[in-house]
Amino acid sequence: MRLRTVLATATAGLAAATCLTAAGPANAHATSPGRHACSPSVSIDRFSDALDKTTYEGTFAGNFSALAVDGDGSLAALSDRSSLFSLNARTLAPKKAVPLADESGAALDSEGLVIDRDGTRLISSETEPSIRRYSRDGRILDRLPVPDELLVAPAGRAVSNGTFEGLTLLSGGRTLLASMEYALTGDSAGIVRFQTWNRTKGGHFELGRQYAYRADTGLGVPEVQATPDGRLLVLERGFTAGVGNTVRLHLADPRRATDTSGVEKLTGQDGVRLIKKTLLADLVTCPSLGATAKQPQPNPLLDNIEGMAITGRTSDRLKVLLVSDDNQNAVQTTRFYFLRVRI
Repeated sequence: MRLRTVLATATAGLAAATCLTAAGPANAHATSPGRHACSPSVSIDRFSDALDKTTYEGTFAGNFSALAVDGDGSLAALSDRSSLFSLNARTLAPKKAVPLADESGAALDSEGLVIDRDGTRLISSETEPSIRRYSRDGRILDRLPVPDELLVAPAGRAVSNGTFEGLTLLSGGRTLLASMEYALTGDSAGIVRFQTWNRTKGGHFELGRQYAYRADTGLGVPEVQATPDGRLLVLERGFTAGVGNTVRLHLADPRRATDTSGVEKLTGQDGVRLIKKTLLADLVTCPSLGATAKQPQPNPLLDNIEGMAITGRTSDRLKVLLVSDDNQNAVQTTRFYFLRVRI
């Protein structure tokens, strides 16, 4: 989703992705040991503005809404303006840009990305919303079913620009999960639905369980990523004019949550167990590392962070890469953040 200012898989790619942190990308900023903690669970190694306000073969290299590690170790970066970039994992330099479209040739509001085990791309668009499977060259191969209530009103109860933002394949590769950004009309404010699909023998996905997750007051859910142990990293984000962005990283566990696919209205009723979550870090507490901001921010490091990928792991920490969506706006920045997360 494009947040406007006042002025305007998981486990399959872990081993291949460790090269992302083997060497710092161009324009990266490092911090000295012992001064990189955002919280007891999260630290930031560096950030990079290397792609801010750049183009690649005539396509703007920004508006990034999702990240994934491809099978060859390169980084896939999804633009919400209907393009999928392949980036050099070390320098972040674009190597390829593939245009995307729906069945009629119209552009997508592309928000979520999963690279499946066969190399095809599962991409969500929050316009309808929809999830389609694409070939590497951008051809539509399949389209997943979506529950009626998750469709944008008047077809369903979802609000415009508040639907499928996050997309991830759970550990084991058999369950796909998409996170709504905001609550459905009729559900309590802040309670968002996470929809799953189960892989069939034919390789397609059919509707599965649904869960409810309570975002912090005033925040939405722009991204989720599955951890190797079956839990989720959940990114929450908001914007306040004249103040700046709020970005928080949570660890969530859907395994004992109630299946809400048959619950019409989520209003805090008895018997509905929400996904449990634990705050890992409010990114306002990260060291700024010398970052500058083009508009007011509580920490100049912050921007409209929207994409996230788990790129590797050490013995006790995940390597997590975040990216901000600059909305092609002069007062926002395309920025990559290299984190280490202990779960």
